[in-house]
Amino acid sequence: MRMTRRSALLGGSAAFLAGCAPVGSRQSAPRAEDPALRPTPNAAYDAWVASFRGRATARGIAPDTLEAAFRGAGYLPGVVERDRNQTEFRRSFQDYLAIVASEEKVAAGRRAFQRQQALLANIEARYGVPAHVVAAIWGVESNYGARRGSIPVISATSTLAYDGRRGAFFEQQLMAALRILQNGDIDATRMTGSWAGAMGHTQFIPTTFETYGVDFAGDGRRDIWSDDPTDGLASAAAYLSRSGWQRGRPPAIEVRLPSGFATGLAGRGTRQSVAAWTAAGVRTATGAALPNHGSGSILIPAGPTGPAFLVFRNFNVLLRYNNSENYALGVSYLSQRIAGGPGLVTDFPPDRYGLTIDMRRDLQRRLTAAGYDTGGTDGVIGPKSQAAIRAYQRDTGLAVTGEPSAQLLQRLS
Repeated sequence: MRMTRRSALLGGSAAFLAGCAPVGSRQSAPRAEDPALRPTPNAAYDAWVASFRGRATARGIAPDTLEAAFRGAGYLPGVVERDRNQTEFRRSFQDYLAIVASEEKVAAGRRAFQRQQALLANIEARYGVPAHVVAAIWGVESNYGARRGSIPVISATSTLAYDGRRGAFFEQQLMAALRILQNGDIDATRMTGSWAGAMGHTQFIPTTFETYGVDFAGDGRRDIWSDDPTDGLASAAAYLSRSGWQRGRPPAIEVRLPSGFATGLAGRGTRQSVAAWTAAGVRTATGAALPNHGSGSILIPAGPTGPAFLVFRNFNVLLRYNNSENYALGVSYLSQRIAGGPGLVTDFPPDRYGLTIDMRRDLQRRLTAAGYDTGGTDGVIGPKSQAAIRAYQRDTGLAVTGEPSAQLLQRLS
């Protein structure tokens, strides 16, 4: 992930897991409730801050800015815990879509789009990024503003800078956050975000906000934190525009591959003209001729029997926002669904356990009905579902693996 935006995070936001909330007036975000995310006495951290103040002053941060920024700030042990325990688990593309672009998420996105349609149209006219793409980024990053983050950014970034695992990066973010405060875009009490300092409706880290944040509302401040999404959405569009977005061209389209397609041609390392892909037998998912949006690459994130995509230059622009193919495909797909488009034409193959997503959802429903909390029935077998499976296996005398199976589903029937 590029260091200019969200490299503080391992990948993909969890923000979209909450329900959608209305947006409107500008007001402050709530504070974090987790006790581990409240300032905790730490003498070594205090000494680090004292030393940092000298470095910040030498780089142009005024004493009154530092005083206001660190008033009430402190060491957050929960932030360090999250940084050190980031999971290496990689979700499949199907699981990723089930989280960010389920039918419920699509419906929420269409409602949010309708509420902000005039604003999004104005943003598209200014920056050339389609309104539905901006809306999709909004949905993936903060669930349409419902989960913007409530952790004080000064506390989070100073804690991680002091901790030292990625100290130079987070000190850079802390310094940028102080410049943002000094510029008057926001005050320290309202500058909140994720545990790693990603902020606002579109989850900008401080250095990216400095470079790409815009005052689209025209009130003299670039405010991506408030309930009003104007500046946040415009800032995301400005980022994509300045990263090379091409007007009138999609990031990706679903395609149908010919029988016997050479899978070695798949991947972003192979770019060919539309004419070359057409000659190779590639068609749109519905069988039509490929539209010419310039050269592109074929991606098969679920293997050769799953959905396939032809991705164009704007796909690479989305990767500058978040360097994950799942992310860029998810935003592209969600944007098409928000615009009224259909779901994928090609089904996903069964997973490594031989289960389809409908079978996994059924398994979750049956476990829940039996009193084992799976945390939802989205078909994604994550940590809560695995824990529920282990508990059921333990209680019924089965081998405790935490893994789903057709046999387990049949036993629960």
